Order: sequence, then structure tokens, then C-alpha cells
Amino acid sequence: MTALFALATSLLWGLADFGGGLLTRRAPALTVVVVSQCIAAVVLGLVVIATGAWSEAGGRLWFAVAAGAVGPVAMLSFYKALALGPMGVVSPLGSLGVAVPVAVGLLVGERPGLLQVAGVVVAVAGVVLAGGPQLRGAPVQRQAVLLTLLAAFGFGAVMALIAEASTTVTGLFLALFVQRMTNIAVGGTALYVSVRRGGRALPEEGGIGVVRAALPALAFVGLADVAANGTYSIAAQHGPVTVAAVLASLYPVVTALAARSVLGERMRGVQAAGAGLALLGTVLLATG
Repeated sequence: MTALFALATSLLWGLADFGGGLLTRRAPALTVVVVSQCIAAVVLGLVVIATGAWSEAGGRLWFAVAAGAVGPVAMLSFYKALALGPMGVVSPLGSLGVAVPVAVGLLVGERPGLLQVAGVVVAVAGVVLAGGPQLRGAPVQRQAVLLTLLAAFGFGAVMALIAEASTTVTGLFLALFVQRMTNIAVGGTALYVSVRRGGRALPEEGGIGVVRAALPALAFVGLADVAANGTYSIAAQHGPVTVAAVLASLYPVVTALAARSVLGERMRGVQAAGAGLALLGTVLLATG
């Protein structure tokens, strides 16, 4: 069950990142984040009401609040790093966030077997290579590296926090709703500050019409992100966090494959090798 739900997480996060990446080409990144999360919050709010999940409120929800506060900061740091540095450097570094939940798992006493350790090493190497690391070229700004590492830590922290936010399915609905509302509060504040400083909330061409036309895609991105958080939480609760975190972090491979299938982007040799290693690491983890 852990492997199944963790791989579902990778699929959902990979597709959400791909969709979000396309949308940020047409609308400001902050707007994409806030609107997609608002749509997800509305859907989750209805689910919470229908299931009576409010009865699950408790101290664990503070983990969801923390995850909701960290998530937008990590995403915005990642977008800023992509603007400053080559994607071939930023993308692989961003995947290093998997170290956070893996370290948490080890600290709480998890001891993966030899085959699983090999799977972790192979899969992480595959994820890094699948990002197409740029080994030569112009030097990378130190700020881009620092922002990427901050984003990676944030992504990993969200994984670790959301896994602790609930112990039941209905509690998970409430935790995800609280996380979304916190996302909106943090992202909305950042959007407001950006606009006050002269930034744009709407695209220069098309304005609100572009956002309105993109609502179905924005809904998909927001709901896929919610579902990914949910499946990861289930995976981490039903098996070793070290295994769940690594398998869930294969999403860059999904994003690369989606770009190839939909946009016709050609995978570099290093990316193809990384995808193969990620698949091998998945097999080792699932069988270990």
C-alpha cells in the first residue's frame, strides 16, 4: 500500500507541476498559486462539511498550519530560483528536499533493509539526473542556489509535516482544508504586497479573461496538489517514511515525461538515464 500511494503521489505532483508550469507562462505565478488553492479549498470545504470532519479538530492541525505556511514560501523561492539560474541546475537541486522526510524517518527509528537502502540511493540519483543537471555553462548565481536549497527544504518539510497532521481519513480531509486555507493566507498576502510594490496580479495581455479561461486548468492543478498531499499522508502512515518519501519524490520524472508527450520536448540523454534509474530504484524499494 505504501508504494502504491507514494507512486500515486508522484504522478499527481508531477502532473500538477507540469500544469502549473504551463499556466505561469500566461499568468503571474502568485496568481496561479492563490487561485488554484482557492478552488481546492472550496472543494475541500464541501467535503469537510459532508463528512463531518470538523469533529476531528485537534492539536495535530498545527502540523497542517505549518505545512500551509511553508508551502507557498518554498514554491515562490523555487520560482525565483528558476528566474535567476539555469533550470538544468535548479530543478535537480530542488528534488533534494526528499532528504528531510527521510531524515525524520531515520530519527524516529526506521531502519530500512539493505535492498531498500540501495533503492533509495538509486532512486534519488535518478530523480536528480531526470532534471537534466547542467554540468557546464555559465556560472550559477549564489542567490539562485540558496533559494533552491530553501525551496528544497520547504518541499521536504511539507512532506514531513502533512504526514503528521492526521491519523484518520476524515481527519485528513480537515487537515488538507486547513493547509489550503493557510496557503491562501500566505500566498494572498504575498500577492497583495507584490501588487503594492508595482507587480501585476493579472496577465498584461488578456487580463482577467485569461484567468477565467484557465479556471479548469487551475482547478486541476489545485486539486491534483491536494490529492497528492493526501495520498502521501496515507503512504507515510502505512509504511516506512523513508520509502514513501523517496517514491513520492519521483514527480520530476513524471513532469519530464509529460513535457515530452504534450509539448514534444526531447529528453536529454542524462534525463533518460535518470528516468531509468528512478524506475530501477522504485522496483528495489517496492520489493525490499
